[in-house]
Amino acid sequence: MVGLLFMEHGTAKLFGFPAPGPALHGLEIPAALIEAVGGLMVALGAYTRFAAFILSGEMALAYFLAHFPRSFFPIANGGDAAVLYCFIFFYFVFAGGGPWSVDRLALKQE
Repeated sequence: MVGLLFMEHGTAKLFGFPAPGPALHGLEIPAALIEAVGGLMVALGAYTRFAAFILSGEMALAYFLAHFPRSFFPIANGGDAAVLYCFIFFYFVFAGGGPWSVDRLALKQE
């Protein structure tokens, strides 16, 4: 579910679906691609650990570049979702995709 919710951020920015996103420029273009593709990979459980590592790093970078300069506290700087996504994806780096993931079913990973 977290992969699908995260993927929506990327598809909104790239395709305006399910809601229109902001105009893209600079680092937002690769970020939107990472969010769309990485979110799908986590949702399917395909290369979950690798995808989650990239997504966790992206959210840490997003927090420190976009939110942290406004305030130290996530509730005050609007970065609480970025922090939450960062730590959820960091958990998946170690936990993997689970028993119903593509990793487990097709690639025979533990």
